[in-house]
Amino acid sequence: MDRGEDEILTGEIAALGTVVGASGRLTGRVAKRLKKNVHEIDLVIPLPFDDAVKRVADVLGGAGQAVEPVHVEPGGDRRTIRVVAGAGIGGMNPVVVTALVTRGGEHTSAVRLRAAAKEGLIKQRAGEKTAVRLAALLSE
Repeated sequence: MDRGEDEILTGEIAALGTVVGASGRLTGRVAKRLKKNVHEIDLVIPLPFDDAVKRVADVLGGAGQAVEPVHVEPGGDRRTIRVVAGAGIGGMNPVVVTALVTRGGEHTSAVRLRAAAKEGLIKQRAGEKTAVRLAALLSE
């Protein structure tokens, strides 16, 4: 079942709350009301589609924990890969990173990278910073 960004972020923040002794339910309710910092970046990767999917899965897998299973198999024109990465001070701010890999030309693939994080009183721009960092890794 595909969970939305808000649901994933709320669950991750509630889980962090219980780790530090807070009520997971209360923390989850507060997290639902927080605004999101979202940043999207479009890239063209000079790799055929199947190789691009593997590259994106490897980079995102190194940045965080997969939220949904990643199917790296031949065929199809689009593949979605999603992970939850840590950002901010001590990596304690969860960021949902979604990459949509689309078949381009014979030797290129397009990637839309989207990173979303909840913002509290102190604006960390975790979504933006994570998207920029991962885009740089994918462009190497």
